[in-house]
Amino acid sequence: MAEKDDYLADILVDLGFVAADKVAELRVEARAAGVGLVDLMVANKVVRPEHVTQAKAAHFGAEVVNLAELKIADDVIATIPRHIARKYRAIPVFKHDNVVTVALTDPSDLDTVDSLAHLLRAEIDLRVASEADIEGALNRYYGERGGGGAVADPRLKEVIEDLTREHVEVETASAEDGAVVEADAPLIKLVNSIITEAFKMRASDIHLEPLSKTFRVRYRVDGVLHEIKPPPKRLQASIVSRLKIQSNMSISEHRIPQDGRIQTSAGGKLIDLRVSCLPTNHGESIVMRILDKEGLRLGLPELGFFTDDQQTFERLIGLPDGILLVTGPTGSGKTTTLYSCLHFINRPDRKIITVEDPVEYLLSGINQVQVSEAVGLTFAMALRAILRQAPNVIMIGEIRDLETASIAINASLTGHLVFSTLHTNDAPSAVTRLIDIGVKPFLVASSTRGLMAQRLVRKVCKQCAQPYVPTDAEMRTLGLDAVNTQAATFLRGKGCSNCSNTGYRGRFGIFEVFVIDDDARKLIYEKVSSSVLRARAREMGMRTLREDGIRKVTAGLTTPDEVIRATVGDVD
Repeated sequence: MAEKDDYLADILVDLGFVAADKVAELRVEARAAGVGLVDLMVANKVVRPEHVTQAKAAHFGAEVVNLAELKIADDVIATIPRHIARKYRAIPVFKHDNVVTVALTDPSDLDTVDSLAHLLRAEIDLRVASEADIEGALNRYYGERGGGGAVADPRLKEVIEDLTREHVEVETASAEDGAVVEADAPLIKLVNSIITEAFKMRASDIHLEPLSKTFRVRYRVDGVLHEIKPPPKRLQASIVSRLKIQSNMSISEHRIPQDGRIQTSAGGKLIDLRVSCLPTNHGESIVMRILDKEGLRLGLPELGFFTDDQQTFERLIGLPDGILLVTGPTGSGKTTTLYSCLHFINRPDRKIITVEDPVEYLLSGINQVQVSEAVGLTFAMALRAILRQAPNVIMIGEIRDLETASIAINASLTGHLVFSTLHTNDAPSAVTRLIDIGVKPFLVASSTRGLMAQRLVRKVCKQCAQPYVPTDAEMRTLGLDAVNTQAATFLRGKGCSNCSNTGYRGRFGIFEVFVIDDDARKLIYEKVSSSVLRARAREMGMRTLREDGIRKVTAGLTTPDEVIRATVGDVD
């Protein structure tokens, strides 16, 4: 500090702002009092703060900039996120190609300059501004630090109010020494509001998508995306950086996808979010999946099973060995079903190990392994190691290749119960899929105990449900007529505050459960087509997805539209 003050004092003398003898006098006084020489000169009004700023600029050959007189463009301000600007007390002034002009109070702080160059991945062109000028610009462009009252940045106020349904205020707290410290800043409030509102709306995931002129925010509620009023486009970089910091991602990396997790509180509950960041043409797209741990403890009836299918499924997951496969497209609830199965069979006398990519939920009493391709920990490698841990039950997140499938089948043939998923349209097609990736038909036939396909449909809202008569087109599509629907109860939601006027609240599954018997094993060994195998399953009493959906429509649980949408590929 003394050396810095000395060089600044000498420059102030050279510029004619103070006499040399006055500096010598004050230097003795500053050392005796243990304070900075330049600070003492400003305090005694020997020099003015702007003189000190000019001295710093002169020493480094930089230009002094008056931020109060500048109108900085929004896209330039978005170059440096708020938390970075506050941390380094830096204001972006101009941006051209790969050069960012940045105003600092102290151009001699090379660590700050190097850090900014690294974070922004750009060349830094320095300007010098006074401390008061920097503070004013930070408050003007990034929001006030505090001081009581309403949201400090008026440009955020409307967005925050729209997201939280009620006015959110920035509060300040006093430290023990009486200094005022910053509580939640407006940007942090905004990000928290986006997450909190999604939780209140029962969203399964949050999509923040950079477009050419807007920064779109959408919530997926009961499987359907709903767009909300977006934050200003200029806040895009700041919001993304805030979420990347919370997710422990690298904020300086913008070229490759990244994944992370956030644990936060919403609605009085502790929630986990799985975060994915993907570079796009107009910036980084963020998708946050809200992981609802309460859904893991759902019983089979809550998943959507009727009594007969539930009994069949409970018998399958209670077997001592073999493979049970759950099939369906992404987002059809396969993971929730498997976790509910593990919860159902989790007992002290059973050792359960899972291999997942990624581990979405942490389950009590169960050993979970996170696949990491970066270090070579693949599904196959993890499975080989798991078999030496002597488990009773193994859950594999997904069978993706021949090596994983072979190890899983060998495990099932040596006394292990194996759960996994496949991406196929129906249950019998899972057999064809395993054979297509290279598994021998006799191994599939001898190891597979059951196959289940599932889809998710929306539930009719209980608070606004009312009877209605399906149209002739709906009846024909579902294969219904007046005779076989005499005892049916058709309900449809009118729309209310409980369901956000959609008529639906929540989702449940429709299923087709195929139990592999000796006749089915013979057909698998003979490598028959999936259509022949499906016909055999129908003869055994397997209901198709559409047939199970029809049962739930006539029970008043969902609507024909939902079942038709979810089973549009069901040829039967």
